Amino acid sequence: MSVMLDASAVLEVLRPVQDPELRRSLVELNMIRNIKIEGDKVSFTLVLTTPACPLREFIVEDCQKAVKQLPGVREVAVDVTAETPQQKELPDKKGISGVKNILAISSGKGGVGKSTVAVNVAVALAQAGAKVGLIDADIYGPNAPTMLGLADAQVKVRQSQQGEVLEPAFNYGVKLVSMGFLIDKDQPVIWRGPMLNGIIRQFLYQVDWGELDYLIVDMPPGTGDAQLTLTQAVPMAGAIIVTTPQNVALLDSRKGLKMFQQMGVPVLGIVENMSYFIPPDMPERQYDIFGSGGGEKTSKELGVPLLGCVPLEIHLREGGDVGLPVVVSQPDSASARALKAIASQIAAKVSVAALA
Repeated sequence: MSVMLDASAVLEVLRPVQDPELRRSLVELNMIRNIKIEGDKVSFTLVLTTPACPLREFIVEDCQKAVKQLPGVREVAVDVTAETPQQKELPDKKGISGVKNILAISSGKGGVGKSTVAVNVAVALAQAGAKVGLIDADIYGPNAPTMLGLADAQVKVRQSQQGEVLEPAFNYGVKLVSMGFLIDKDQPVIWRGPMLNGIIRQFLYQVDWGELDYLIVDMPPGTGDAQLTLTQAVPMAGAIIVTTPQNVALLDSRKGLKMFQQMGVPVLGIVENMSYFIPPDMPERQYDIFGSGGGEKTSKELGVPLLGCVPLEIHLREGGDVGLPVVVSQPDSASARALKAIASQIAAKVSVAALA
């Protein structure tokens, strides 16, 4: 018996095709839309759960293979778009209007490259097509403006019905707010906890964020007031812990990880930064300056994923100093590839959690 070529037949052959991360049918997830049939050509829209989907090409290929099984189909055109799911609401926490997912990038100690990871992950998500914001919550040492090429940016404060609203700075597809915009370059911030709590809440609720798929919060090191303020104020899609391979950093990272878990925030995984050094004159060589395997060992012991290992390269450091994130300045370098893969892993885990 011949199969009539119509939209229902297309949906039926696509029903077995699954999202590899969610392990559910694309049809059941309403990811197949706008089916059109013109002679021997079938076209439809594939709506992914994140613009940064790491398996995009494989999903498209599986869809095309499935539809070409239908008699009379010679061409399959797939228009790919994305709708990032909204994280679940929590009754005791106030979300941010227009912001779908809030993520913390944190570390147990300073000097592990947490801000470098946060900035590059934010830019990588924006490059993939997501709408991204970044809060530099390291009030005492705000470095994100420099790393994003916004050290000289002038942000505006406007009046609204809700009071003063800060207009974020913008570069490389990322909206940014930072204490660095509100103080002089060499001015120290000498504040106690309540004042820090106030400014972080202002960065959350008194900024014109607009519509965002991801709002990344670059946390200060440790487990203090900033972490408590964030985890108690807003519903969070998850936290990412940045460490280096050596034992001192790993010991502190474990404390940071446990803190988020105790506060009810899911830990999406660990990033091992400065995993190894690649000399610029010998790109085929690598040196384990800070040891090796620490991030993998810790992830296994604590039962959380290792999202990736970022090598130490000179242009990674140089980019941070001059405001050119490595995913922009050297997109094919080992460190940029690692950071983009980490960004995709984070986005995928956020989607899985939101649709679970």
